[in-house]
Amino acid sequence: MSKGTLFDKVWQTHRVGTLPSGQTQLFIGLHLIHEVTSPQAFAMLRERDLTVPFPERTLATVDHIVPTENQARPFSDVLAEEMIQALEDNCKQYGIRFNNVGSGRQGIVHVIAPEQGLTQPGMTIACGDSHTSTHGAFGAISFGIGTSQVRDVLASQTLAMNKLKVRRIEVNGQLRPGVYAKDVILHIIRKLGVKGGVGYAYEYAGTTFEQMTMEERMTVCNMSIEGGARCGYVNPDQTTYDYIQGREFAPQGEDWQRALRWWNEIRSDADAEYDDVVVFEAQEIPPTITWGITPGQGIGVDESVPMPESLPQGDRAIAQEAYQYMQLSPGQPIQGTKVDVCFIGSCTNGRLSDLREAAKFAQGRQVAEGIKAFVVPGSEEVKRQAEAEGLDKVFIEAGFEWRNAGCSMCLAMNPDKLQGDQISASSSNRNFKGRQGSSSGRTLLMSPAMVVAAAIHGTVADVRDWI
Repeated sequence: MSKGTLFDKVWQTHRVGTLPSGQTQLFIGLHLIHEVTSPQAFAMLRERDLTVPFPERTLATVDHIVPTENQARPFSDVLAEEMIQALEDNCKQYGIRFNNVGSGRQGIVHVIAPEQGLTQPGMTIACGDSHTSTHGAFGAISFGIGTSQVRDVLASQTLAMNKLKVRRIEVNGQLRPGVYAKDVILHIIRKLGVKGGVGYAYEYAGTTFEQMTMEERMTVCNMSIEGGARCGYVNPDQTTYDYIQGREFAPQGEDWQRALRWWNEIRSDADAEYDDVVVFEAQEIPPTITWGITPGQGIGVDESVPMPESLPQGDRAIAQEAYQYMQLSPGQPIQGTKVDVCFIGSCTNGRLSDLREAAKFAQGRQVAEGIKAFVVPGSEEVKRQAEAEGLDKVFIEAGFEWRNAGCSMCLAMNPDKLQGDQISASSSNRNFKGRQGSSSGRTLLMSPAMVVAAAIHGTVADVRDWI
């Protein structure tokens, strides 16, 4: 195998050819679909009388529009019911596996594929969802794609793409207590900007990532897209292999040994050349929270909303927009900001380890009066495991609502929405205007542990005060 980065090796291995446009025709090993971006793609197939030649390489689930309280069919939302019916019909017609509600295997698409062992090192993965970069935690090259590209992958199992540059982002050292993977990626985006990764794949490296669990690595890779990168990945290692081994779709027996040899070969070489290298120290990363309307507008929990003159000239216009929309003043401490809703879940932080960590801080405490706080497991499997450990009881006793699996208030294409200008402490991934279901709703991104602290205090609080 040729020398270079993991990205270079995987790209070359999956390259089918070069198109007249100069783009690479890239084979896609795993295609993940859901109810929002697939109906139009299937309609395009029918218009052109095309088939799905590799249905075994596609997995479908329903997540964005699923209600998390009452999941009885038909859904009360007529449009949501029509969307799930369309996905059911399309999967049946084209022979695609569908993890439907109640199957025990349904959940957010970027949660269920790893937990079933479908996501593996060295793969190319595509999904009609921005946060497909999550799967890069395993050493896969994974892309969010648009509806017409969903059609292309269904019809040909390939994508037309331009090759990306690779930036190595090193974080070294031990994270301080109360600082989590979510803080790491928010800090990176704060420093490099929401457009800093345009045209790049991010390779996350250094001792901090080496020490992270797979679920922590997934959190970091998940938000690569928020920093402008098309994908982000971590080189596979023993932590990766231990996570995959024994899962339903993991290689078995001799296939496992062959897979291990391949996975070790695709790791970036020690002398690999990168287009850029950026280095951070873990000890310098605080619990980080967004104050504005992009994931790059973040500060440490013990900092204040930045003054306009402290920002680069190019960031001042959107900062002015953020001050007004978020109803925050320059120089105002972020700690103590009143919240209305506290949400733990999403493809960023809705996994079992996220719920375990949040439950540690919820145990024996009580949600502040007037706060709506709820927990949404990322999959039916996560929900089942959490309940087996009694985490649901911890949250319920603390005053949180315990829900069924789904995307929930991350993007609010379901009944979970902010009302008016409510402000949400959210473990999700985007704080855009209107993102959580209200055109004037406000979102503060933070780690699940910090969400619990906000729920208990009724205001933004520093979880380190409890450590």
